[in-house]
Amino acid sequence: MATPRTAQLSASPPLFRSRFLDFFSRIHPAAPALLFGPAIVVLIVLGAGEGQGALEIVGLVVAGFLLWTLAEYWLHRKLFHWDPDHPIGHRLHFIIHGVHHDHPNDRMRLVMPPAASIPLAALFFGIFWLIVGLPTAYPLFAGFLVGYLVYDYTHYYLHHFVPKSQLGKRLREAHMRHHFQDHRYGFGVSSPLWDKVFRTMPRTRRG
Repeated sequence: MATPRTAQLSASPPLFRSRFLDFFSRIHPAAPALLFGPAIVVLIVLGAGEGQGALEIVGLVVAGFLLWTLAEYWLHRKLFHWDPDHPIGHRLHFIIHGVHHDHPNDRMRLVMPPAASIPLAALFFGIFWLIVGLPTAYPLFAGFLVGYLVYDYTHYYLHHFVPKSQLGKRLREAHMRHHFQDHRYGFGVSSPLWDKVFRTMPRTRRG
């Protein structure tokens, strides 16, 4: 049975007065894999169907994955932590990311709801299409989605499990410092790469 403290950490309040709208703000952690796993396969098949070779596809998938790590960093830093000094801005910030910081262990608000992830995915695919064209955009975006899934499930894992590997321990420590020490640092969840590049690695407190 959950203690009052555990319940406080796990539960988060409704984001909308409408139960219908609030239903779409909560999402089972399996949903991203069910949505985007098949999409990744389809994108790779489309690339292969257009004559792309195995090495080209693998290279583009890896490139897409690396692009995701950069997008993850900047979305977290500039969008999720954007909090303009206005009541509407504060409200939007709370809906987008503030609720997660106030209630970090709510299992139903750890992965992005489809109402947000699908439009964002469509936007990024459109950008890739405009910049690199088809069929190059197919495997490139497939890698981007792989990166997104790695991010979502790394995030979930760091909140609900205790990693045993050195990498897992480092990622968890950095993310917990972001939550509970200083949210101006540690924007990379699945990778510390861009925090190192842009000098936003979480800082260890000195005694």
